[in-house]
Amino acid sequence: MLIPRHIIIGSKYGNRVTVKQIARYLTGPGNIAKPRSRLAFAFDIDGVLLRGKNPLPAAKEALSILDGNNKLGLKIPFILLTNGGGVSEEERCHKLSSQLGVQIHPDQFIQAHTVLKSIVHSYADVPVLVLGGKGDILRRVAEGYGFQKVYTTFDILAWHPSIWPFHDLTQEERASVRPTDFSKIPFGAIFVFHDPRNWALDIQIMCDVIQGIIGGSHETNHARKPVDLVFCNPDLIWQSDFEAPRMGQGAFRVAFQAVFQSLTGSTYPYIQFGKPTEATYNFAEIMLKHRLQTNDRATCYTDNPESDIAGANAAGWKSILVHTGVYDPHRGPPSHQPTHQAEDVAEAVRWALEQEFCL
Repeated sequence: MLIPRHIIIGSKYGNRVTVKQIARYLTGPGNIAKPRSRLAFAFDIDGVLLRGKNPLPAAKEALSILDGNNKLGLKIPFILLTNGGGVSEEERCHKLSSQLGVQIHPDQFIQAHTVLKSIVHSYADVPVLVLGGKGDILRRVAEGYGFQKVYTTFDILAWHPSIWPFHDLTQEERASVRPTDFSKIPFGAIFVFHDPRNWALDIQIMCDVIQGIIGGSHETNHARKPVDLVFCNPDLIWQSDFEAPRMGQGAFRVAFQAVFQSLTGSTYPYIQFGKPTEATYNFAEIMLKHRLQTNDRATCYTDNPESDIAGANAAGWKSILVHTGVYDPHRGPPSHQPTHQAEDVAEAVRWALEQEFCL
């Protein structure tokens, strides 16, 4: 159930409710010692909890508060919702747990390509091309999701090196290759899981696959079913540990479309996942409801850089924009108005608890 807004401030007498009153409301009579939260948080990672590989100073404090170090002694559920990716959820959670000093489980972690689990049934037996990441790591991630016929651009380059003669596979890259004859592989989809490392190679092969040059012939091209194109992260830029933001998967999509339009006269239709798309926030809300163990709509705060505020607002979530990421308050107001702004994630968490529980 949701916390009714009127419990936050005692509207009848104009007084704040006490900690015991809140706990009694949350748990019912006789069980005040173990209150249960009906509030949940969704955190972005880059620029909110981490800067590059390093935790931001306020991150551990914020997560400690949610772990029960607050006046209610209340453990407040949270998920991490990021447009990052490139590895399995299990591997990233292991690393995040070490970085942040708190246990992060895969069932509370959504990265850009996690949402593909919801559509794998449509492509389980279909040959798909997966882009991004190092070597064949994302092939293994995709297979873990349930995709059964997964190929990479390195597989294709190894099959026919003249496809892109400007890149010689390294020994490590060649070790990741799955030898295949791609002359008649009927690709059903291209999934850009994560930011590609070699834009030129990947754009060339994407164009070839879509036009039927790879996996089909020019003569039968008109009879072929169009290849579905799916991007998992729309971010044009993202915040690393470098002083200025870096180009992200959104920039790769722009580059691909510019090349494809120059070759064919039109851009290519695609499906977009990742924040701030509706599909990703719907997926996140299902996960939050699971953590809250309720079928009601979750009341959630999201601590995101400005690019995520639009998605949070559209999903009906309260949103907090922190100043430790891409957004710079000195450059003017954000293009999408958050519920609140905070200097860092710890201040954001404290503000949210004050709003919900009057702590």
